Parts: sequence; C-alpha cells; structure tokens
Amino acid sequence: MWRALAMVVAVAAVWPAQAADPYAFFDWDVGYVTAAPLGVNQQVIGINGKFPGPIVNISTNWNVVVNVLNDLDEPLLITWNGIQHRKNCWQDGVLGTNCPIPSGWNWTYEFQVKDQIGSFFYFPSTGLQRAAGGYGGVVVNNRDVISVPFGRPDGDITIFIGDWYNKNHTDLRKMLDNGKDLGMPDGVLINGKGPYRYNDSLVPAGIEYETINVHPGRTYRIRVHNVGTSTSLNFRIQGHKLLLVETEGSYTSQQNYTNLDVHVGQSYSFLVTMDQNASSDYYVVASARMVNDSLWRRVTGVAVLQYSNSRGKASGPLPDPPQDQFDKTFSMNQARSVRWNLSAGAARPNPQGSFRYSSINVTQAYLLRSTAPVEINGKRRATLNGLSYSPPETPLRLADAYGVKGVYSLDFPERPPQGAPPKMSRSIINGTYRGFMELIFQNNDTKMQSYHMDGYAFFVVGMDYGEWTEDSRGTYNKGDGVARSTVQVSKLNYQTLQIYSVFPS
Repeated sequence: MWRALAMVVAVAAVWPAQAADPYAFFDWDVGYVTAAPLGVNQQVIGINGKFPGPIVNISTNWNVVVNVLNDLDEPLLITWNGIQHRKNCWQDGVLGTNCPIPSGWNWTYEFQVKDQIGSFFYFPSTGLQRAAGGYGGVVVNNRDVISVPFGRPDGDITIFIGDWYNKNHTDLRKMLDNGKDLGMPDGVLINGKGPYRYNDSLVPAGIEYETINVHPGRTYRIRVHNVGTSTSLNFRIQGHKLLLVETEGSYTSQQNYTNLDVHVGQSYSFLVTMDQNASSDYYVVASARMVNDSLWRRVTGVAVLQYSNSRGKASGPLPDPPQDQFDKTFSMNQARSVRWNLSAGAARPNPQGSFRYSSINVTQAYLLRSTAPVEINGKRRATLNGLSYSPPETPLRLADAYGVKGVYSLDFPERPPQGAPPKMSRSIINGTYRGFMELIFQNNDTKMQSYHMDGYAFFVVGMDYGEWTEDSRGTYNKGDGVARSTVQVSKLNYQTLQIYSVFPS
C-alpha cells in the first residue's frame, strides 16, 4: 500500500537559481494510448504517445521546465518522486500544493534540482492514475567538477518494475470507493511490458517482453524503480551480481547483492558487469515478496538480458527468490544493510544536516500508527493515529498564501489517541522551520506499507520488529543511516525517520 504524508512548515525559504545554472525544457502531451502489456487491450496513460514516458536526463543545479498538456478526460497532477523543490515549493504536483490540471488545460512545472544527484521517477499522483501508467524516469548527474565514487560505467539503463491490473484505473478506483481490495494483480511489468514466456503454462503466447541489450565485459549502471501500486518486488538478474551504489539521491556504501527487495515507490541503482559467458540470454526478474508463491506464480515480471554475442534464448527455471514468506529476517537485514557512503564527494539532499545529523537535537517527535482499514461514515478508510485525511478543494499552501481560514487544522496528535473512534480529518503535522523532526511509523496493519515524503529526504535511523518504545532510540543508527525519500514498513514492525525541516513541500 502506497501512502504519502502531508507536511506544512511555518516559514518558506527562497532559493534563487544561479545565473549560470542551465535550463532544460520539455513539452509533454499526457493522454491515453492503447496497449496490451499482459495480452488484454486497455487504456494506459502515455506521454507524447509513449508508455512508459521519457527519461528526464539533467545534472545537479539545472533548472527544469516541463509544460504538461492534460489530454486525459479527468484532472491530472504529475509529481516528481524524490525531487526536492528547493527553488519553488509550489511545483510538487500533489494536492497539498497544486490544483489538478483540468482536462484540456496545460500547466508548466518549473523547479531546480539544487544539490541533488541520483535516480528518481515521476508519476500521476491523483485518482489512482499511477495504476494506468504515466510514469517515467529522472536521472540527475553529478556536475563535472564533482567526482563520482566509482568508475564511469559503459552505459546507463533504466528499468521500471511494478504490479499491473488488466482493469482500467477508473474501475480499480470504483472498487476501492466501494470498500473492496484491489486483490492480486494480474501481473508484473518491466518497462511497461509483460513477461518473457519462460513457462508455457503460466505465460500465454504473444506477450511483448523487454529485451535489455548489453556487450560482454562492459559495466552498466542499472537504475531500478518500483512504479507499482501496492506490491513489493524482489529484483534479480540471473547469474549477475548487483553492486548497489545509490538510492534516491544518496550514494550508498558499495556492496554486492544477488537480489534486492524494491518496495513500492523506491529507486536503486546498481553497477552490473557483464562477466558471464554468452551461451544463452539471461533472465531479469521482478517477483512479488512475502506472498503465497503457489498463488502468485503468474504475477512475475520477466525480461531478457541479451549479450551482443549471445548464442541462444534464455530457458529453464527462473533464479530463486528469497524463501522467507513467514520469516521477515532476510528482508529486515537486507534493508538495514543499505548504508550511506559518507566519503562520497557529492551533492547532498539535506546539506545543513547531512554531515552531523547524529548531533542535532530532535525538536518534534510523532509516533504514527497505521491499522487495518476501518469503516468511517459508510466508507472503508485507512488511518494514521485514528485519522483519515480528506484533502480539501483548496491546496494547503494556496490557503496559506491567501490567508484562507478553516481549510486545515494544526492539531495532528503526536501519539495514537487512546479510545477515540477513527474519524475523517484535515489535521496536519505542523513542522517548524529549521526543526529536526522524528517520525516513527508503526505498522499494525496486516500488509506492508510504503511511505513517501514528498519534497524531502529523510534519514533512516531505526527499524525493528514489534512495537516502538522509548527504549528503541538506543538502537538507532546515528552514523551512516541512508538519506532517501521512500521507506517501507513491514506489518507489525516500525520504522524511524529523522528529517531536517528546511525546505517546505
């Protein structure tokens, strides 16, 4: 389940662009195209007629201008996952800061990728449109004067993985509005395409699959984004090691994985060396995590890694996923192993705090508890601390700018209230400018949750099993906790984030 947290800070900071910072301009026509990723014709959201959309390839401190024409038959917002809008906090593309673009209208997003590097993606943020596509990648390269903490790769490859439903997003939306679960997806796509036919009984004939072409002996930077709706996926390349080097704008300590869990909304980049023989092609696999494998066998994305001198098609069984459906130790330890590369000389997403976050005093702390969806006013709702957020017609930042009262309240509870019935609310967290906030996500739901902090990066300082207590602070990683923008919280576990509230979303 994908959830976003709205956050308002008291004072806005203005960060003017330097005169020498380049501009990159893009014109996008967002509309429906017909595709059949899993063999069933359906309406998907494309950009300039393409699904997935284009890669935005820019460099640190560039100014980005994207003119979006909404050719859908419903309102549209594009959000920039992990991009911190330090030049202009009005460009997030979420209901907290922007009104949706009406059908037939256009809107120009303009922001600066100030002090950022790394792998990100964009997607439509309202109306469950993400389940229909409309996503694409954002690559922010280092400036030439800043060295990269690894050798220059021979190529750069972006891979989108995500669950997929054959129903249109409008039908899925109706299901949720009627209190139903989306259920098991119909498949997993890789770069908008269905699985390679590795098994004749599980994969029907005629499915178009993705082929990734490489040359033997070369090393590629492979950026992997989980652009799905609700399914955590394990990513792996048959016979190849994945050297993790970056996640969502932070260079990581470099270590090899045979596979890595990529939860909804997360992005990673790996260096992969093509050091195998070319007797045949190799499988690239994205499979659902922590599910009943016998039921979910057909929900597996499979692409093909093809060496330029390959001598045959991929065949045989897929590489095994982690075998821990009922034991979460593997996934937890793997997540803990993702650490920040403190010696990398690169732009940092929270420069005021990134070199000394362990010594900053926490000024606010919120324990945010999620539970299984409950019925409120006849509708099935998700809650945090017993509150289910209902976005107002007037975006929060717009209400602030024009002094509109009563749009929201600043009384979000710091701890889960005891005995209070769940309710609808427009209560939000009030962050203090230059404050250092601790957010503890306690997942008492029965499903994995993903949380994205729009417009911010946070430090992942703690994660563990069971209920968080005050004593849990003694286990925090106060040295090299990675900074990122999206984090997973397993069921009946907690995750602790710390965030420096300088740049308002």
